[in-house]
Amino acid sequence: MSSLKLGVEVVSAYDILAKDGQGSSNPFVELEFDGQRFRTTTKEKDLNPVWNESFYFNVSDSNKLSSLPLEAYVYCHNKANNAKTCLGKVRLTSTSFVPYSDAVVLHYPLEKRTVFSRAKGELGLKVFVTDDPSIKSSTPLPAMDAVPNSLPKEKNGKRHTFFHLPNAKQSEQQQKFPPMPPQQQMNYGVHEMKSGPPPSRAVHMFPGSSSQPLDYALKETSPFLGGGRIVGGRVIRGDRPTSTYDLVEQMRFLFVRVVKARDLPSKDATGSLDPYVEVKLGNYKGITKHYEKKQNPEWNQVFAFSRDTLQSSVLEVVVKDKDLMKDDSVGFVRFDLNEVPTRVPPDSPLAPEWYRLENKKGEKKKGELMLAVWYGTQADEAFPDAWHSDAIAPGDSTSVSPTYIRSKVYHSPRLWYVRVNIIEAQDLVPADKNRFPDAYVKVQIGNQILKTKSVQNRNMNPIWNEEFMFVAAEPFEDHLIFSVEDRVGPNKDDAIGKVVISLNSVDRRADDRTIHSRWYNLEKSFSDAMDGDHAKKDKDKDKFRSRLHVCVCLDGGYHVLDESTQYSSDLRPTAKQLWKPSIGVLELGILNANGLQPMKTREGKGTTDTYCVAKYGHKWVRTRTIVNSLNPKYNEQYTWEVYDPATVLTVGVFDNSQIGGSDNNKDNKIGKVRIRISTLETGRVYTHTYPLLVLHPSGVKKLGELHLAIRFSSTSMLNMMFQYSRPLLPKMHYKRPLSVIQQDILRHQAVNIVAARLGRAEPPLRREVVEYMSDANAHLWSMRRSKANFLRLTSIFSGLFAAAKWFGEVCMWRNPITTVLVHVLFAMLVCFPELILPTVFLYMFVIGVWNYRYRPRYPPHMNTSLSCADAVSPDELDEEFETFPATKSSDLVRMRYDRLRSVAGRIQTVVGDIASQGERLQALLSWRDPRATTIFVILCLTAAIVFYVTPFQVIALLSGFYVLRHPRFRHKTPSLPINFFRRLAARTDSML
Repeated sequence: MSSLKLGVEVVSAYDILAKDGQGSSNPFVELEFDGQRFRTTTKEKDLNPVWNESFYFNVSDSNKLSSLPLEAYVYCHNKANNAKTCLGKVRLTSTSFVPYSDAVVLHYPLEKRTVFSRAKGELGLKVFVTDDPSIKSSTPLPAMDAVPNSLPKEKNGKRHTFFHLPNAKQSEQQQKFPPMPPQQQMNYGVHEMKSGPPPSRAVHMFPGSSSQPLDYALKETSPFLGGGRIVGGRVIRGDRPTSTYDLVEQMRFLFVRVVKARDLPSKDATGSLDPYVEVKLGNYKGITKHYEKKQNPEWNQVFAFSRDTLQSSVLEVVVKDKDLMKDDSVGFVRFDLNEVPTRVPPDSPLAPEWYRLENKKGEKKKGELMLAVWYGTQADEAFPDAWHSDAIAPGDSTSVSPTYIRSKVYHSPRLWYVRVNIIEAQDLVPADKNRFPDAYVKVQIGNQILKTKSVQNRNMNPIWNEEFMFVAAEPFEDHLIFSVEDRVGPNKDDAIGKVVISLNSVDRRADDRTIHSRWYNLEKSFSDAMDGDHAKKDKDKDKFRSRLHVCVCLDGGYHVLDESTQYSSDLRPTAKQLWKPSIGVLELGILNANGLQPMKTREGKGTTDTYCVAKYGHKWVRTRTIVNSLNPKYNEQYTWEVYDPATVLTVGVFDNSQIGGSDNNKDNKIGKVRIRISTLETGRVYTHTYPLLVLHPSGVKKLGELHLAIRFSSTSMLNMMFQYSRPLLPKMHYKRPLSVIQQDILRHQAVNIVAARLGRAEPPLRREVVEYMSDANAHLWSMRRSKANFLRLTSIFSGLFAAAKWFGEVCMWRNPITTVLVHVLFAMLVCFPELILPTVFLYMFVIGVWNYRYRPRYPPHMNTSLSCADAVSPDELDEEFETFPATKSSDLVRMRYDRLRSVAGRIQTVVGDIASQGERLQALLSWRDPRATTIFVILCLTAAIVFYVTPFQVIALLSGFYVLRHPRFRHKTPSLPINFFRRLAARTDSML
């Protein structure tokens, strides 16, 4: 017997059915777990009963805890006939069993017990696992046993059963359970039983693998968001009005828009002010930019102060001069926060007003300031571009640049594949006219450079006919440059001529239609090549020129891979005319992060300045940066159109290293989450906290948890189902496929282009962020990843291995009854072969229906056990984090090279053995071994005659019975066909 116990606190029920015929009910709850049954007391005439009763179940086997459900039934006791009527049930799986420190009261919707029954209301339970030896298992109340010789009766279409109830005194005595330890006692008020929001605490979702640490598991939550409380993926509406931001918790802000000023006084007789505005609320203050010598400045800046951290009831907006003393001001405007209006979108923006400046004595001064002050939420359109009080420390207004803290939406550039076919050149003139040029062509777009091979027979008209692929991004900033070079010596090349083509003038295609090639004149200088043929006048039309024959086009029928193919977030082709309608909408609510690890030290304390980045398709989003917080709250919601369910949403968390530092600091990665759209149920809201796991040279580390709310809504279920029948990639990937090496090179170039473009945005999305979100280095060698992939492969075939093992035991008659039944089934299928395929598909159908009840209820997440990250050696991790090319010492690189050779040698042996078996099959009829081929040919002739005169069913039955023969008729030596096959010749003799 395990010392583990399952604790259940039955707190309350709310809005249950009335079943006593008088508009009320006499409810009680029965709990069933692991063969044990407990019951609460009965509450008389109460549709919102409160019990606050605790029960403890013994767990017979802790290893089977994940497969044991907890069932809670709410019954109504009918005193007239001692019957009980089911009002609803709640069924909880092991994903809800958490340690006591993580357990919270959750209100579960009551479900129907049968298809034809009714149920409504909620049941509040707190479920937890404990191994405290001081807690004893509960003494069960006598169940409401059925009266002897009584049978269930039907009444009003419902089934009732008569029971014998113990007297009240006995019930009360047996309801006295051992008290909870002091640290676990908790009292609940009536207000917690209503439909108001329960605490937004997490409930663990146990990982799929038992070896996955519990701390790395997914946790389901039940937060109260803008649309209501989320319970089990369903939205339960509350009294609060719904919001368009229904996947985040509503956050209230005080917004201050500083528009402009006019008629500001001069600081002296010689010039104007250098004005700026300081918005001050308690210890928080925000400052606008200042203007030089301007009496009517315009700022149009918005400041947002979190209403949860307001430290004063008075807002001060102060106009200051850059050259005045710190405590001096030109004038200010005060606002009483109790008088500030509230704006709720879609209301129009609040109109700013002119306010006369005052001095410290309250006297009116010269000058006016145009302001707008209102209360709003993150749904306000001023929110993204506002200065935020949670982005600075109290009392500090200058340490953070707004450039690095604002939330932004980015769109990655539209990428094209550029197909270049270099055909030939004509009339090349080298610098040394006494020799034929050893010519080749260098092609360049931006930082991408490729070269043709040198022709074998040197001449003035070389022919290459080589094709290259490049990546380019709209708007096209780089030109396509051809440079014909003459290799005159080792590491010495002379330029024969250049051709520059603007990509805007290149033909575009969305299919594989033929693009006409063109001849281009070679120019000596780059400036002449930039002018092109159109710049040459008629006077130069007869001038002798060398020419280059090329075919260039922009291939829009491909999808340009700018991320790892396993985690692609978009599969559409470049050409927009090939896009299909969207199949749904993906909504993401980035709620908060919990328990983040300090990434830097500030004022002697560990802290972090975090922001989140989400990527799906062409759209990247970045939340605002929350400064000096290990538990930041973002509550920002974003939306994407979904065109293919076989895509992945990626959300990453980063530490902003640009705050208080130089621009050269890299933003540190804290972790990321991947969510495949096809694993989400349509219309369900998934609220979970995801562990932020990062692999370091010292091992895998959990740096915190990220709380997300996700919903996928389908606009057309038919289109989405039809999408599963379509090719994964556009047609051009199959008509003119790219090689694996080409795809890797082009993906690397695409990531570089996207990183460069997004790095030029304001605020910039830095290169290390783009590369981490795109898994740019996923193709590099890793011993850990190789082991993980091998284990994945073995797990795929584990079912076949298990079936083969079972069949071997059947053949060896380990269980004679099973073997006899297999004989009967085999004979039946042979006699009625038309039943084989229907039986197979029916069996698969039954398995699928049976597995439906065990389907995953949460999105997949990072698994350290599957990734082999929990048992990797330090040297293998150091090798994985090594740069490319290697920079370690030669001895260390040699050791790793030898280890790689050892692994590759074993793989080489396996590949060789597989090849040998195939060559032996070919040797059966190749007469390489004339005696073996003679035997095989004679056997084939004999088999042909026998199979011709013998019915196939007889052959199949005899063969099957021979395979299933009793061990008494078996020999320990290999069978004759195997001996014959192993003696056949393979081509290993010809290997060097």
